[in-house]
Amino acid sequence: MQELVGALRSYAWGSRTALAQLCGRPVPSAHPEAELWFGAHPADPAHIKTNGNTRSLLAVLDADPVHELGPVAEAFGDRLPFLLKILAAEEPLSLQAHPSSAQARAGFERENRTGVPLDSPLRNYRDDSHKPELVVALERFEALAGFRDPHRTVDLLRALNVPGLNVYAELLAAQPDSAGLRTLFTTWITLPPAALSALLPTVLEGCVRYLSGKGAREFTAEVRTALELAEVYPGDAGVLAALLLNRLTLEPGQALFLAAGNLHAYLRGVGVEIMANSDNVLRGGLTPKHVDVPELLRVLDFEPIDLPIIEPEPGGDGGVRYRTPAPEFALCRFDLPAGAEPVVLADAGPGIVLCTEGTVELFQNGRVLTVERGGAAWISAADTDIRARAIRGAAQLFSACVGNHH
Repeated sequence: MQELVGALRSYAWGSRTALAQLCGRPVPSAHPEAELWFGAHPADPAHIKTNGNTRSLLAVLDADPVHELGPVAEAFGDRLPFLLKILAAEEPLSLQAHPSSAQARAGFERENRTGVPLDSPLRNYRDDSHKPELVVALERFEALAGFRDPHRTVDLLRALNVPGLNVYAELLAAQPDSAGLRTLFTTWITLPPAALSALLPTVLEGCVRYLSGKGAREFTAEVRTALELAEVYPGDAGVLAALLLNRLTLEPGQALFLAAGNLHAYLRGVGVEIMANSDNVLRGGLTPKHVDVPELLRVLDFEPIDLPIIEPEPGGDGGVRYRTPAPEFALCRFDLPAGAEPVVLADAGPGIVLCTEGTVELFQNGRVLTVERGGAAWISAADTDIRARAIRGAAQLFSACVGNHH
């Protein structure tokens, strides 16, 4: 049981206030702060802090994987199989998807063979792992995720009343399935610049007309999102592609799970995110970063899906659990009232405990560790009987551990 200091990542879509406020630092921050990584990914591992000294969590695990990870070491090749983050999006993230395990292994080997450096901005595969992920909203969290039912998308395209969209609406109406979605998405994302610059402004004009119409509007959120994306990424084909996706709003405590091949874009909000220990992202637009459309098309799952918002389930230990099929991770949340008895974090190690509200004391065999808001602790496999309680008012913590890998 040791203090864990997260690795701060700055990206243009990040927030100058959210993470700084969460961690008790001055606001606004000097740069947009997008993610705080708590894990042992080689790109940016968190650091264990003891007696004023810091050491990379990756180095700690490498030095004694059996002690730190226990049976997990054998199951996952001496690696911590998950990466925990706090994500703060002020602007939309890229339109993206993550590969399956087989696709990640093949892509990683292929880029190694062709000599693409690991740190190259042109690299698609930075490791050989898939990246299922779960995001839990800490505040209202907006996202695009998964291809919408094609019949509803046809309704949306027709409702915009744009002559240039008619041929595409009829194309999808004639084949309202994954094959039709693949054809339409591929057509839009690869439109020649001249065709895109002719079509996109008329679509945006149609969006403005739609929103100015009288009465209730079924697709208000989807249409408003397209206009917002066009402001941030003018002339980007990803704005058209966004019209094909489900538009979701998570309230605090609700979650979204994304499997391999699921096209998505987080729009705004702050959340706790847990994923397999991977940094493999294939982008299709809405970003200044590397976009590889052919590789994205290779991994995308075009099957329409009505993505369920995940509600936490009571865990029986005073906490709630977010159930997913991923073997690499499991996530629990504890809302600790002021003055309540300590709760037992039964499945804490090996894992990470993250405080998102208030201040928490962790107890283990007579030892006490105080974790402030925005702070975390590493719990090794050898650390058993971990208990937690709120001090100085109510608190909230997340306990991230390895899922069922048997």
